[in-house]
Amino acid sequence: MITYPIIIVGIIVLYILNSIKVLREYERGVIFRLGRVLPQPKGPGIVLVFAPIDRMVRVSLRIITMDVPPQDVITKDNVTVKVNAVLYFRVMNPLKCVIEVQDYLYATSQLAQTTLRSVLGQVPLDDLLSEREKLNAQLQEIIDLHTDPWGIKVQLVEMKQVDLPENMQRAIAKQAEAERERRAKVIHADGEFQAADKLTQAANIISTNPQALQLRFLGTLTEIATEKNSTIIFPLPLELFKAFTYDKAQEKKQS
Repeated sequence: MITYPIIIVGIIVLYILNSIKVLREYERGVIFRLGRVLPQPKGPGIVLVFAPIDRMVRVSLRIITMDVPPQDVITKDNVTVKVNAVLYFRVMNPLKCVIEVQDYLYATSQLAQTTLRSVLGQVPLDDLLSEREKLNAQLQEIIDLHTDPWGIKVQLVEMKQVDLPENMQRAIAKQAEAERERRAKVIHADGEFQAADKLTQAANIISTNPQALQLRFLGTLTEIATEKNSTIIFPLPLELFKAFTYDKAQEKKQS
């Protein structure tokens, strides 16, 4: 027959076994004893939680990836865009994240959304598209400043996508096309300028020696002959006829 001492011992053993909690390496336990928090969180490993005197709140110390839903943002130049982002943060002080804020995940999400709208609303559309790294750093600094009293460290904020209205996409495409045409014209004009400069230098060199012009003619004839043309028009320099004109002029003077 089971006696009362054995029953009491059994109840105590079951109570102790039920009070044993195992915390993983990345977990900490914030213990409330009779409503007052213990000065240091417990864990990792085996932790004794004596219910109903103690109540434990588990807090993960791993990096949390939070998706910030798309926000309607009106930029400084009055363009409406949709911007979403991703937030990376972790809990540095488990006591503060439990005591200072009711739900640190929800609070951090709401803070990220409002900060995203307020910061991006202060910049024009061109800066929003071209200076993402600068804006990401600014968002990270502001969010981290406000979450520091909660024991949370924001490590990175990245804007994932910026959705533009269809008419704005067409306008940006036209602007990019015009910019490319401008660059092409500038490059073409610069090439013409350089070619004209080189031709001027070549003409100056050839003008010092008329035989160089004749050699250039022969080189051009060689290039034309390789194309198997049936008709070749080859200009002759006027200097070749000076000898004949000189002889006729001497005969007239002598006569």
